[in-house]
Amino acid sequence: MVDSAANSTVDSTVDSAVDSASKMKIMIVAGEASGDKHGARLFGALRSLRPDIEWEAFGSGGDEMRSAGIETLVDIRELAIMGIIEIVRALPTFLRVFRELRRAARERQPQLVILVDWPEFNLKLAKRLRRDGHRVVYYISPQVWAWRTYRIRGIRRNVARMLVILPFEKEFYESRGVEVDYVGHPLLDSVRVTATRDQFCQRHGLDPSQRLIALLPGSRHSELSHILPPLLETVERLRRQHPEWQCLLPLARTLARDEIPATPGLTIVEGETYNALAAADLVVVASGTATLETAIVGTPMIVVYRASSLNWQILHPLIRVPHVGLPNLIAGRAIVPELLQDEMNPARLTDEITGLLADPARLATMRAELAEVRTRLGEANASGRAAQRILSMLET
Repeated sequence: MVDSAANSTVDSTVDSAVDSASKMKIMIVAGEASGDKHGARLFGALRSLRPDIEWEAFGSGGDEMRSAGIETLVDIRELAIMGIIEIVRALPTFLRVFRELRRAARERQPQLVILVDWPEFNLKLAKRLRRDGHRVVYYISPQVWAWRTYRIRGIRRNVARMLVILPFEKEFYESRGVEVDYVGHPLLDSVRVTATRDQFCQRHGLDPSQRLIALLPGSRHSELSHILPPLLETVERLRRQHPEWQCLLPLARTLARDEIPATPGLTIVEGETYNALAAADLVVVASGTATLETAIVGTPMIVVYRASSLNWQILHPLIRVPHVGLPNLIAGRAIVPELLQDEMNPARLTDEITGLLADPARLATMRAELAEVRTRLGEANASGRAAQRILSMLET
């Protein structure tokens, strides 16, 4: 749980923070859809806490950050790239963006730079901006506790304060001499179910009396190319074995419907991801933030991941944790199955799905363990607590 004593201390500090200021200039840098959402919520919380201040915010983001009032010098749609090969190909774009953001910081001199997730880019930017004399706070930690732990040295040197969202991250950073606050997870503020299973099924022509299996192949195009094909073949296998079962794919905002091949037995759902997760009996979800969204909803899941052979050969030896799924990492044990790379094949996945759905006791145990994960994430209002810490930094 989030430290309530620390909260009260920060609350009392915020009342006096930046009292003498009439204008505050900050830079916020996000590079992915999730970071765009978190950056927008963070800036909204800052404005709500101190509406008397004239805020000027600029940086890198997308539609949500623009709607929140942040000037986006760089649009994240040109930056949503994943994988070693894809990043190498896009290197000229990243270099241009890097120089543009560094130049903006130098010319506009923000009182604070807030980097949101996106570690492959933001850790390099933190190093350069710190050398340029800027103070950097990092919101949503890179997974240095999982792989490439050596990056902690650069974080300790270049980041004034980490604002972390997973309960075990605070101790990890404190033990390595990094200034850190645990603010709770921002997904607790955004994951909302607004329809019952019956309502959801009626809207999408589904039968609530039959099994529902939700498929989340990821939000990046590079993920889609490796993860979606075996998922679609799994749908075909399930349809042959259990024609009464129903598969649905909640479409990520970053993807278009025509990117999903028409597949018999698969219903595509737009704009209702959380309702789809809640209605499903089981979710097959690509490793990443969506696994935690599924855990907060509380639906049993299978975590999957597949990359190109070259990317996997490069990255897999660097992983230093026994699990990759966030629910398993937070629980400290394997509470949901993980099928990675070669194990993520249609035959194995079909067997795992049918085995789970035939075992009500295992599904019930998984739901109970996911509820414990939800409790460990602490209380809602992570954006508000992060904004309070940032305000306290702005007064110094």
